[in-house]
Amino acid sequence: MTNHQILVVEDEVKICQVLCEYLTRAGYAASWLTRGDEVLPNVRKNPPALILLDIMLPGMDGMEVCRELRKTSNVPIIMITARVDEIDRLLGLELGADDYVCKPFSPREVVARVKAVLRRSLSPPEGKHLVAGEIALDEDKHQVLVGGREVKLTPCEFQLLKALVAHPNRVFSRGELLNVVQGYDFEGYERTIDTHIKNLRKKVATMVPDRELVSTVYGIGYKFNDPDV
Repeated sequence: MTNHQILVVEDEVKICQVLCEYLTRAGYAASWLTRGDEVLPNVRKNPPALILLDIMLPGMDGMEVCRELRKTSNVPIIMITARVDEIDRLLGLELGADDYVCKPFSPREVVARVKAVLRRSLSPPEGKHLVAGEIALDEDKHQVLVGGREVKLTPCEFQLLKALVAHPNRVFSRGELLNVVQGYDFEGYERTIDTHIKNLRKKVATMVPDRELVSTVYGIGYKFNDPDV
């Protein structure tokens, strides 16, 4: 039994009840909220291990909730959406979400996603200190320095950068990177890697504006550019 606290934020009570039931069966301590404007005060008072966050919410929509949470917290967030267009899906990830699931969904799939994201974010540190080019990555502290300055990364971005930095100049396919950071490779979800790479580049570029540390290998995937290798 994990007893990790999962917060479900969804305005349809029936969906909340079903998700909480499945999460409880999987060994989690699940609770729910039905309004977006209740999330931030609740998280400050009772920080969860992960949030399942619907986009369409009264009070404050899920996108705004995610944006506000990311100002002070790296809690893993899985967005729930009934919107099927790719822009809305990726927008949730650009705001700092770790994954998304589209309605209608299988509760078992949601639980599998929760397990994968938590496994990534709560895994014990390996005690490694990786250095490549301008990047210094400390797994014990979950800290990344770029050009000597700290960069705040989400758990997903941290795992993605770690994989790239550990193998300088090696080209990773989107599928390989998806397995590294998500723990699964569902068909159609490789596009999420593009968004995580985009966010990673933005953060790194502010520290090292004169070099492209992560580059695209068209038709294949991405690689970390270390001039010393």
